Amino acid sequence: MLWTASQVLRKFSTSSNYYQNKLKLAIIGQSLFGQEVYSNLRKQGHKVVGVFTVPDKDGKADPLAVAAEKDGTPVFKFPRWRVKGKPIPEVVEAYKAVGAELNVMPFCSQFIPMNVIDDPKHGSIIYHPSILPLHRGATLIHGDKKAGFSVFWADDGLDTGPILLQRECAVKPNDTVDTLYNRFLFPEGIKAMVESVQLIADGKAPRIPQSEEGATYEGIQKKSNAKVNMAQPAEAIHNWIRGHDKVPGATTVIDGQTVTLYGSSMLGGSAPAGQPLEVEGASQPGLVTKNGLVLYGTDGKALLVKNLQFEDGKMISAAKYFSSGESSSVELTDDEKQIAEEIRNIWKGILSNVPAVEDTTDFFKSGAASMDVVRLVEEVKQKCAGIQLQTEDVYMATTFQHFIQMFVRRLRGEDQEEDLVIDYATKEINNMTLKMPYQCFINGNFEDAENGKVYDTINPTDGSVICKVAYASVGDVDRAVAAAKEAFYEGPWGRMNPRDRGTMLFKLADLMEEHQEELATIESIDSGAVYTLALKTHVGMSIQTFRYFAGWCDKIHGKTIPINQARPNRNLTFTKREPIGAACLAAGNTLVLKPAQVTPLTALKFAELSAKAGIPKGVINILPGSGGMVGQRLSDHPDIRKLGFTGSTPIGKQIMKSCALSNLKKVSLELGGKSPLIIFSDCDMDKAVRMGMSSVYFNKGENCIAAGRLFVEESIHDEYISRVLEELKKMKIGDPLDRSTDHGPQNHKAHMDKLLEYCEVGLKEGATLVYGGKQVDRPGFFMEPTVFTGVEDHMFIAKEESFGPIMVVSKFKDGDVDGVLRRANDTEYGLASGVFTRDINKAMYVSERLDAGTVFVNTYNKTDVASPFGGFKQSGFGKDLGEDALLEYLKTKAITVEY
Repeated sequence: MLWTASQVLRKFSTSSNYYQNKLKLAIIGQSLFGQEVYSNLRKQGHKVVGVFTVPDKDGKADPLAVAAEKDGTPVFKFPRWRVKGKPIPEVVEAYKAVGAELNVMPFCSQFIPMNVIDDPKHGSIIYHPSILPLHRGATLIHGDKKAGFSVFWADDGLDTGPILLQRECAVKPNDTVDTLYNRFLFPEGIKAMVESVQLIADGKAPRIPQSEEGATYEGIQKKSNAKVNMAQPAEAIHNWIRGHDKVPGATTVIDGQTVTLYGSSMLGGSAPAGQPLEVEGASQPGLVTKNGLVLYGTDGKALLVKNLQFEDGKMISAAKYFSSGESSSVELTDDEKQIAEEIRNIWKGILSNVPAVEDTTDFFKSGAASMDVVRLVEEVKQKCAGIQLQTEDVYMATTFQHFIQMFVRRLRGEDQEEDLVIDYATKEINNMTLKMPYQCFINGNFEDAENGKVYDTINPTDGSVICKVAYASVGDVDRAVAAAKEAFYEGPWGRMNPRDRGTMLFKLADLMEEHQEELATIESIDSGAVYTLALKTHVGMSIQTFRYFAGWCDKIHGKTIPINQARPNRNLTFTKREPIGAACLAAGNTLVLKPAQVTPLTALKFAELSAKAGIPKGVINILPGSGGMVGQRLSDHPDIRKLGFTGSTPIGKQIMKSCALSNLKKVSLELGGKSPLIIFSDCDMDKAVRMGMSSVYFNKGENCIAAGRLFVEESIHDEYISRVLEELKKMKIGDPLDRSTDHGPQNHKAHMDKLLEYCEVGLKEGATLVYGGKQVDRPGFFMEPTVFTGVEDHMFIAKEESFGPIMVVSKFKDGDVDGVLRRANDTEYGLASGVFTRDINKAMYVSERLDAGTVFVNTYNKTDVASPFGGFKQSGFGKDLGEDALLEYLKTKAITVEY
């Protein structure tokens, strides 16, 4: 067998662990973290000569002990190592007998004597959850912007030994110690401990002295000193609560009893209506709202607390504080009773010290710890695919009976999550109250941009500010992508029956139709679209699109392929269509969408409707903001596998380059256009005038397939222009919400200014301006419908797209079909095209030779959700509609079976 050089290198690199130096290790510690470090070190070939952990609690061994005993590794469970500050001789002697070369202390709650720390020839290394010399861990009580951990060499000080390695991560505004631990400190900490041991084994481990500068020595918080000081600004209260979530929990006093607060987040806007609640030491009463408990700081700002836990261990949703005593039980069906017994067996497996799991068995009073909560949640989710459980659910239903009641309600869809918290911008307009979300939509929640930045979105009709919109940052992109990735791989969307997914998209389409007038009004004031057009096309066609693709959800399938038989074996090859992991919802993907910076509001309203339709969290994420920042990060992001872009050709090229350099992600691009429309002398003149004007002035020219250049046969040219000018004089320019308006404003000022420059260039190059060319003398960004004639092929306006209401007209000689075709195709763009003629043979001849993704014959702008749409050449590639569009968001897997 011949190997290429790359194959040889790959073989030795994957086998290199075998040749690395290995050590004899003592593992001193406990917990699931300790267990994972132990297991991974053994996988790397290191020999664990002894595990030193804590004694069994309530008859249950620590996870580290369980794993080690299963492997036959010697396990020692000393209650203590010292008495009155002095080492216990027999304990130290038992330790030294194992002959360790290095002590690894992944998580250790016991005080270990220095003669044990220093005994091995390589000493001891410890994991610590902070970036030393900051000794307060990851408590976040000071509003840390970064967190992380250190692996350091143990000494006789308080975490003052030399650093071996450190890792850090950014802290999100509502992160807790728990979320940081799950996301970063736990998985990356395990890798770091294993890496550290190998560095020591290879003689490459550094010893970097700790600086005293910046060192802090706050002690580990206990329940007794974790009470919240309510006489502080809201952010300080928020930091204290999240810094103690989940252990030990920040407390306050409500109605004379100590209550622990969990799930804090800053409240961006005004609080919803609620019932007042006196909180000890607070500057003003709290509010129990449908979304949780609102608390106020001394600065008048507010935060929202999701869950409350009482002294007896019972946890409730803060929104149910005044109704927590109310309960009603559901009667289980036979199938649900069977599931309940399967869950009872899971409880038995975890609570091994309990003789029997009764309905009244309390999970925590039976000796379960926080790591058992994670195990319970994961085992139940594994047993019942599609059910969404959180660790909080266990704390809120601690007895088996209550847990089953909660689970069954969740299974039936009766126990829905709390209402979506939305801080609206409102406006009384078009005989309705518009309610417009304006924050980023990430993982099912509306929230401010990570950096707090906002920008004004402008009503182009009068130049007024509609509202301030969140200006997403790179960090927001990363959070949205992480949410989409988790929803794709771990959430119910990808595992959902395709028909159920289609049902959800149908429901979303129904909600869009229910809110059609509101969506069209938002589109009108944000983009300048004429209301009746927005109602029928912008929103109406979007509804049709969702219904069309919802119908495809359960019709995505592969095929079987006959291949040559390799006798005597028999072979079967078949293909599967699988979602890529990016955008198209019908294909089972998840989505991160960046709307146009100047027109974000309709997309954000859509996000609200998607949540109301029951689309799971993380499936749809919307990020308003800059293309240069948000769009670029999406192009560069290694976790995105498919990117679709609509915009200019230069930006499309940059995106394509970024997508190739990042992770070779699949791309579909709908870019610039200079669509030709050829009008022959044998056309239906009335129709050609009407459709020709629509081809240019539809949606005030802001139309990707707008006819960028009209070629009119010489014998009818003057009549055609005359008829167009007559119609233009009848066109009503004005408020897009006025039902009689034909022509609204351009969507923003910079675009308006660009159109004026475009007209100036046309005049300078010698084209004849026969109508318009100026800004309308009224407030807002209104461009006069414009007509240029005498346009020659070399001119700028003959080659470049205006994306505005500018008709560019050129003559061609009577009968010169091939000549006009050459001129029509003499462009780098190929998005759409059109031809008007009564001669069917001519129509077919021309349509076959027009080099564009769409050809309209005796019509224009007549698109449909079932018809594939996309361009040729530098107008991009890939399809946006029809069955072809699904293929953009699917990958084909070939499976060959020998039988």
